[in-house]
Amino acid sequence: MTLTPGPGIPTGLWYKAGPGVRIHPTAIVEQGVTLGRGTSVWDSVHIRRDAQIGDECIIGEKTYIAYEVRVGHRCKINSCVYICAAVTIEDGVMVAAHTVFTNDRFPRATTPDLTELRPSAADDHTLPTLVREGATIGSNCTIGNDLTIGRWAMVGMGSVVTKSVPDFALVLGAPAVPVGAVCRCGHVLLKHPPGWPPEHQNLTCSACGRGYHFDKGTTTEVDK
Repeated sequence: MTLTPGPGIPTGLWYKAGPGVRIHPTAIVEQGVTLGRGTSVWDSVHIRRDAQIGDECIIGEKTYIAYEVRVGHRCKINSCVYICAAVTIEDGVMVAAHTVFTNDRFPRATTPDLTELRPSAADDHTLPTLVREGATIGSNCTIGNDLTIGRWAMVGMGSVVTKSVPDFALVLGAPAVPVGAVCRCGHVLLKHPPGWPPEHQNLTCSACGRGYHFDKGTTTEVDK
């Protein structure tokens, strides 16, 4: 890991970059950012101070990553994604184009008397979001706050996530609701009516052969 002057910002501000990091000359990488080995940062990306990006990630064009955000290893953050403060993304996550994260449940521009602009920095109103390993978030999604998107879950394109998503769940809609279960490999294991998961089913992925047990919306892996 080496210290490198940040492109697009005043001389003397530095970020940490591992070997093989590629940064487009139009990207802005602020002071204190950490970029893991083999990570690529594409054009017009803006990564704010003290954010941490893991190894072998792809940060797509025009994406914004706020200060102190944590992104794990081998993640794909596609074009025009907005990741606000207090978001943590674990290893192997895909976030598709034009997805927006949020971190304020009751946002206002000003104080109630309209005399002062509320600051944009994190405060007591800032709520966290956690995206667990292997999850996929489809394009044009809006992700709420004070919630978790579970391991290997899949959020369908255009969804609005307002509640936590279980591991391996397939969720769709606005607001997003569970409509099935997915395998680690991404293939659908089971579909069910929105909000009405069945009981006690043993499932085998038709694509890769992995086994699962499904019961009322909870999916667990079965060792073979």
